[in-house]
Amino acid sequence: MVPTAAVGIALDDTRLLADVCGVNDYNLRVLERLLGVPVFVRGNEISLESPRPDVRELFAAVIEQLLSSIDDGLPASPELITAIHASLTPDGQAAPSGASFKDSAIQVPGAFSKVYPRTANQALYLRGLSSHDISVAVGPAGTGKTYLAVAWALREVLSKARRRLVLTRPVVEAGESLGFLPGDLGQKISPYLRPLYDAMEALVPYDVVKRLEDNHTIEIAPLAYMRGRSLNNCVVILDEAQNTTKEQMKMFLTRLGEGSVAVVTGDATQIDLPRKSESGLVHALKVLSDIDDIFVCRLDGRDVVRNPLVRKIIDAYESEI
Repeated sequence: MVPTAAVGIALDDTRLLADVCGVNDYNLRVLERLLGVPVFVRGNEISLESPRPDVRELFAAVIEQLLSSIDDGLPASPELITAIHASLTPDGQAAPSGASFKDSAIQVPGAFSKVYPRTANQALYLRGLSSHDISVAVGPAGTGKTYLAVAWALREVLSKARRRLVLTRPVVEAGESLGFLPGDLGQKISPYLRPLYDAMEALVPYDVVKRLEDNHTIEIAPLAYMRGRSLNNCVVILDEAQNTTKEQMKMFLTRLGEGSVAVVTGDATQIDLPRKSESGLVHALKVLSDIDDIFVCRLDGRDVVRNPLVRKIIDAYESEI
């Protein structure tokens, strides 16, 4: 039998211990999920027991960086703990890109909490959004493509760096026809843009989103009706871009006006176009590959941050192909 050893970290301040543990010890459950072993609190000490020295070292490194972050004024949120864990190697050393995790965090004015990248690719994605006029994120479901794009866009709009947020996507159903939808143009396309609204409402209170809609800071723009427009001083998000045609993608990318940035997100494995139509996203990735000013972030199963089961489902489907 491999002997089990314990590692414990004593905290002088009981309030600090409460911050580390989180509400109803939720942060401890997050640590347990990330480390794969139970985490205990005894008195003023937080500890774990594991036969693996790398797990013990990783635990100590996570707690050390978490305490440092609290000293810097950052709340000990589950998102911060996950980001710190992702920035370390399995034995607790700083990963090559680890220093950028906390630096890449997004503070949306009025948001419920800071948004941290949870993988190295997500940190790269956020850096690319800040440094390029056109960014493309390609990857499977649950990798944060849309969520991070919306978080970054909301920060730009709410901090007055950009005047408007334009949301668009191709109106294509996934495997079935919904038929005629009642209402005005906004109501007709609203079901298709629901994932973008879900992301916004997870970040800021609903009344903030409603206010931005009412004063036209947020605009719903069906992709089919964007021809001829010039979008100035705004952030434009094209979601589900794998369902654009080549013509639609070219039209969208050439709408970019003065002071604007575009974010294109899509999953090339979930194309719902008729079989004879080539995806505009797939085509654009080929024809625009030599343009250095266009940033492309390729996410994969390792970047899935939704329910852990989602990663297993994606891996199972990919192994079947």
